[in-house]
Amino acid sequence: MQNYLTLMMLKYVKLICVFVLFILSTGAVKAQGYRQLTADDFTGQVPAGSGFYVAHTSCNVTMRYNVQSYRSNYRLTFYIPLVFNPERSWINRKMIRNDEMMDEVLHHEQGHYVIAFLMQQELIRELNAFHYTGDYQRQANNIFNRIDEKYRRMNAAYDSETMHMQDRKQQANWTAYLDRQLQESNRLVMNN
Repeated sequence: MQNYLTLMMLKYVKLICVFVLFILSTGAVKAQGYRQLTADDFTGQVPAGSGFYVAHTSCNVTMRYNVQSYRSNYRLTFYIPLVFNPERSWINRKMIRNDEMMDEVLHHEQGHYVIAFLMQQELIRELNAFHYTGDYQRQANNIFNRIDEKYRRMNAAYDSETMHMQDRKQQANWTAYLDRQLQESNRLVMNN
């Protein structure tokens, strides 16, 4: 009995070691869940030549996957992190006149974060719903590139139409639109 327990313990220790090595070898990215941004999140230096820009939000959405295949059937398991980069995000505090203005800046920058979050959620849904063939790498990359381009255009339109938050009416319209998109995304997650 003791030999059996020792053997099981060794197998358990080996399994843990393999799991830890797997995590270390994947270069795991620290993904973050959706959250409200604060002024303390923006730790980056204001770049020279930033002009009239008051703030910048840096987020990344990336894609990694593992593939399992069996008789021409391919199952891809995706890891699609959303990472807010505080060291590349900045607020020019010299341009902030009062707490109300800081709130407006944070509100606008939250919109950029929401757009990145919506991109992540759409990628998760579409990549997981697709039926892959042996050409899975091209198929997954095409989905990623199509959705990435959609949200790049949305991000540019957000800044252009709100005039970087200066047009308060357009900012309110975009806020309402992004809130609806966020609610719809949450509804889709809850129904799965």
